Parts: sequence; C-alpha cells; structure tokens
Amino acid sequence: MLERVADLLEVQHASAYRVRAYRAGARTIRSLPFPVAERVEERGDASLESLPAIGRSLAALVREYVATSRLGLLERLEGETSPHDLFATVPGIGPALADRIESQLHVETLEDLEAAAHDGRLESVPGFGARRVRAVRDSLASGLRYSAARRARAGPPPPAATERPSVGLLLEIDRLYRERAARGELRRITPRRFNPEHRAWLPVLHEDREGWSLSALFSNTARAHELGRTDDWVVVYYERNGDEGQATVVTEPSGPLAGRRVVRGREAECARLDEAKRAPTRSTARRDASGTPRSRDRKKTEDR
Repeated sequence: MLERVADLLEVQHASAYRVRAYRAGARTIRSLPFPVAERVEERGDASLESLPAIGRSLAALVREYVATSRLGLLERLEGETSPHDLFATVPGIGPALADRIESQLHVETLEDLEAAAHDGRLESVPGFGARRVRAVRDSLASGLRYSAARRARAGPPPPAATERPSVGLLLEIDRLYRERAARGELRRITPRRFNPEHRAWLPVLHEDREGWSLSALFSNTARAHELGRTDDWVVVYYERNGDEGQATVVTEPSGPLAGRRVVRGREAECARLDEAKRAPTRSTARRDASGTPRSRDRKKTEDR
C-alpha cells in the first residue's frame, strides 16, 4: 500500500522527496522478519519509529491500517475517499441508501452513523424502516466493538494535532490550486462517485510548504453536487510529522467577507488576515491625503 501511495504521488507530481520517503518506508516494511501488525499491537506505533526510514508520518499510517484496515491517504489519492463508500460497507446499506444518508444526514463516520441509528435520524431517511435500522445498529455495534478492540491492542492513539496550517497558507494553496486547475496544468484523477462516464475530471495538487505536505482537490461530496459548488469548494488535506487534518475553502456568500475566499470554521482568522492586508493600503491613502513629503514633492512637481 505504501508503494501504491508512492506511485500515485509520483504521477500526480508530488515532490520527489515525498515519493522517495514512501518507497523507502515500503522497503523497510517488506524487510521486517515479523508481521508489522504484531509489532504495532504489542508495542504501539511509537516502536516503529526506531526502524530505518519510518518516521512519525509513516508510523501513523501503519497504525491507521492496523486499526481500521483502511488507508485514508491512499483512498484520497485514488479519488475514492467518501462517507458513501464507508457506509456502503455496512450490511443492509447499498450504494443508493449510502447516498441518501450522506446527502440528508450529513454524517461522515461510522460512529456518526451509529448515533443517527439510535437517535431516530436514520429512520427518517427513505428506505430505512424500523427493521433495517435495527439491523444497522446491530451490525455497527459488532463492527465498532471489533475495531475498538483492534485499536486498544494497537495502543493509545497519538495526541491530537496541536498545530495546523495558517489560514494564509491554506488560502494560498487554494488560490494556486484553482489557478492551475483553470489553466489545465494539474493531473486529473477519476473519482468513482458522481462520475457515470468514468472521466478523469478531478484535478489534484500536491505541495510542500512550511514543513506541511498539502493536497488540494475540488469537493466531490453529495452536498457539493447538490448545491452546485463542485467548482468552488476546495478541500485541502495537510500532514506534518504524523499530525494530519483537512480544511475546506469556500467563497463566503454573505456578511463582511462576502465574495472572498474563507476557510470554513476559521472565518474570524480570515477576517483578521483580510484586515491586515487592507491596513497598509488605507494607511498609505491617509498619508497621501494629509500631505506627506511624498505627496508634497508630487505637488511641487505638478506646479512646476
């Protein structure tokens, strides 16, 4: 799987350093004289960092796979990550029902789905009667207990990320992505969802900035398609030293920042950044209007 990640990063024009790092990690994993899952479950993923070419980021990926049997990074690179795909793995939920869950309930994890199955929200989705909801509850209870047991054997989860990219960096990646996508300069991947013609239409950008590895794609969620925002909402995934997360950048529809690009959930920071950018312009205008040496010199020249 790490080799597949490296191959996809390479064809999607990620940095050569990042590609080499995943291939080196894959070689280390292949060379181990014991199953890597056993080491993680017995000693925790921190022990992996003592191995050649396995740093915090790769150790976190290995632990993720041991705990969940999935690799979110690989799914993103293949254009296949979506709550829809996750829900469709639950017995009794097919592709059509998974689409309805995502578009109507706006839940993204199995834990969220389990909560919806207990609080009555799931039963409000067409196609879910009491019997089907009960079956989903039972299936999730069994599956999540099994996953929890695997996570427990793998050791405690790493501490939550204490840092995240600045809104300035996220907005810069958003600008670069949209500009390069518009010029047709980016590699396009073929998402499985909302793509009946199986076209390679979704541009992807990989950048390394300020120590962060960042990937940007237009949102391909049911909600984005429903609202016609697939060419506006940009999802930026970020990772550094095992800390990872994602942010969505959109055009603000109303308020003081209407028409401007903002990072969802961090609008106040975007407003402060916007204010800081405007301040020098206003300051210069005030100085010119009040007769600074620069404006007086210009007036003398005009008089002459």
